[in-house]
Parts: sequence; structure tokens; C-alpha cells
Amino acid sequence: MAVYTQVSESQTQPLLEKLGLGELQALNAIKGGIENTNYFLSTTKGEFVLTLFERLSQEQLPFYLHLMKHLAQKGIAVPEPLTSAAGEIVFSLNDKPTAVVSRLVGKSELRPTPKHCQMVGAMLARMHLAGKDFELQQPNLRGLSWWNETVPHVLSYLNKVQSDFLVSELAFQNHLVTMSSYESLPRGPIHADLFRDNVMFDGDELTGFFDFYFAGNDTWLFDLSVCLNDWCIHLDTGAWSHDLLKAFLDAYQEIRPLERSERRLLNAMLRAAAFRFWLSRIWDFHLPRKASLLQPHDPTHFERVLFERVHAPLNLN
Repeated sequence: MAVYTQVSESQTQPLLEKLGLGELQALNAIKGGIENTNYFLSTTKGEFVLTLFERLSQEQLPFYLHLMKHLAQKGIAVPEPLTSAAGEIVFSLNDKPTAVVSRLVGKSELRPTPKHCQMVGAMLARMHLAGKDFELQQPNLRGLSWWNETVPHVLSYLNKVQSDFLVSELAFQNHLVTMSSYESLPRGPIHADLFRDNVMFDGDELTGFFDFYFAGNDTWLFDLSVCLNDWCIHLDTGAWSHDLLKAFLDAYQEIRPLERSERRLLNAMLRAAAFRFWLSRIWDFHLPRKASLLQPHDPTHFERVLFERVHAPLNLN
């Protein structure tokens, strides 16, 4: 959500007319994030979010946008992409693929309580089940293939202890996917990036999940692990906050109980989720793109989380 591509009010108005959104009243850049250019749109017809996609192609975008529309129509609280009268869902501004979605109300909760974790866990389970009949397919683009391609490019930025840890964990994850128990894991469309700052609350109400642009088809257990590694830890150490962890897992399993294979591989998948974000943060920190509001995340946070997942595995029994 950094600003890579500047957009003026005059450039935006023709798109608003195509979508029937009335007159533009305000156009404000959104700070934070690293992937796309985002603006808050205020028009005479309401509040929206304008996104220009910096990496995703015109061909890739229908998966994300139609997934959001599918989930919204199934009653999952997500931003709903707008379509033109001709049925278009992907547009273009400044030669970049573009979409406009409804804007959620509320704000992110960066210091969650067990109640927040309970609400997110329950909605994540509902989201997984709601996506079971979504027909479009797209792999998790930041999954194992990307890990294998990217690790050689970042090793020179690490000390020997770090590089040995990264390579060792990559070998573990490559072995994991060859196991029959891994192949049996239930899967479908996942969010893949549902951190605290990608969920909105309005008071005590969870008002929605957003930023689906890392979504793809993968195991539901990986999606759950991404969440647990962010929502249920002490941020300074990466260690578990057990009251948050219990609230999240109990709420998720009340709607979708984990299968035996998922319980068996939860620790391995928690490692996978920590590895994915350590690697991507190393990449973004040392090999950043230029952007006027870019603030890459510190990669050492997920190095600590991965260390904790390796050396202090959970016992669900």
C-alpha cells in the first residue's frame, strides 16, 4: 500500500463515471504496506478504495477480485469489487491494472484481546468454508516455488548463522511437501496475509478482512498458521500468548475442526508461515522498489518467530 504511481483527481474522474460513483470529493494516498498503490476515494456516492496494481498482471487480477466478490456474496465481510455496467471488474489508470472496492468501516486492532482473536478465528473458518465452491484457480504466488527461487538471491545479505538457518528451513519445507500427510491437507482459496493490520473492527464488531492480493489456492492450515503467528504472539519475542492462541484456535475449530493430518502438521506449517514472511521481508528490506511512502518491515521479527516455532513446538494434546 505504498505509493508507486501518482494519480490525480482529473485522471480518476472518468473511472468514477464508468462505475456510476458520482463526483470525486477527495483522493487521499494510503500509507503503509509494500505491494500496491492505494488511495481512499470519497465521492458523492460513498467511500471506496482505489488500487493500482504494481506487480500483479491484468490476467492475474480476476482471481483476487472475483474471490472477494464471491466471499462478499456468501456473507463474509470483505470489500466488494465494483463492476461497470458492461461487467468489467479490472480497469486501467496510468497504464496500471486498477480496481475499485467498497471501503470497510472501523480500524485495525494492533493490540488484540482474546475476544478479537475469537472473532477473527471464527470468520477465518467461515471464509475457508465459503470459498470451497469458488471455481477459479491460482497458486499461492509466495509459496514454495517462490521460496526456492528467492533464497539464493538474499543469502549474501545475511550472516552465516542466518543463512544456515534459512537454507536449513528451506530444506525442511521442501521435504514436507513430499509427505502423504501434507498431500491430504484440505485446501482452497486462502487469504495468505491476514495480519492484524488487514482486519477491521468497529467497536466490538469485526467489520471485515481486506487486502486479498496475496490470496491463492493453498492449504487452509497454512492460512491459519499465518494468522496464529501474528495474532497470537508477543511481538517483542515471537513467543506464544497462550490466551490469544486458545481463543483463536477454539473459535476456528468450533466452525471447522482441524483434521487429524492438520493437527499432526500444525507445527511444520507454523514454521512454513514464519519462513515465508522472514524471506519476503529480507527481500523487501534489501531489494526494495522505489515508492514515495515505502517503509519496509524489519525482517528480524520473523527470524525470531521462526526460531520460536522450531525450538518451542506446540503440543495440542
